[in-house]
Amino acid sequence: MARNSLTELHTEPFAAEREWTVEDIPVLTASVSVPQPVPAQDRVSRRIRRYYQLQCRTYLRYCERWLLPQAETAYREALAASAPLPCLRAELRYEITYNQGGLWSLYTQSRETAASGPALLTRRGDTWDLAGGYPVELSAFFPPRSGWKKMLLALAAEEIQRQESAGISRYHEGWRRAMRRRFNAQNYYLTEKGLTFFFPMYAIAPPVEGIPVFTLPYGTARLRLPGLLPADREGENS
Repeated sequence: MARNSLTELHTEPFAAEREWTVEDIPVLTASVSVPQPVPAQDRVSRRIRRYYQLQCRTYLRYCERWLLPQAETAYREALAASAPLPCLRAELRYEITYNQGGLWSLYTQSRETAASGPALLTRRGDTWDLAGGYPVELSAFFPPRSGWKKMLLALAAEEIQRQESAGISRYHEGWRRAMRRRFNAQNYYLTEKGLTFFFPMYAIAPPVEGIPVFTLPYGTARLRLPGLLPADREGENS
């Protein structure tokens, strides 16, 4: 880690709200809260600030281009049927999960709520190396050729079996194949307990289960401790 580099990042929320109307009737509202480094005086903080400012603008464009047409259609259908007028709600929030040893980790999560059906949750994980100011790939937390992907899938499978046996949760019948197919090495973040990885909503379980999350504790299965990454961070995407 470079001398005088950041060991943790101080942030505050940056918030934005938008409302879209059809014939002066609100049909879609969006609220966004993303992290904003303070003070953003160094190169790394400014880069991270620009990254989440862009995420904020991108999410609002998504709402306008994709959700607004759906909201307008639902409004006109309800109007024609003399039904209660719906108003779709969309929000983007974040949760900082790890902030020490030169690593800053969090997830952002969007929630889309319509008049009927379950809310749609979409999560994204980010882990930043504060020394260089760039995201850290999942493979960097494991030795090369350690078979980390196979290990994580085995961990998730064991936990799913435990949950189903205990009646805590239920998963799709073909969850093993879906898990291998839908695994994404970008879907992870760090917590105080370990490395957490997750699958998209609907991918391996019914919507009632939300976003399936699994955690590999520190100090097990060759997982390198945060803050102790070697200079050479390249790993093998087993």
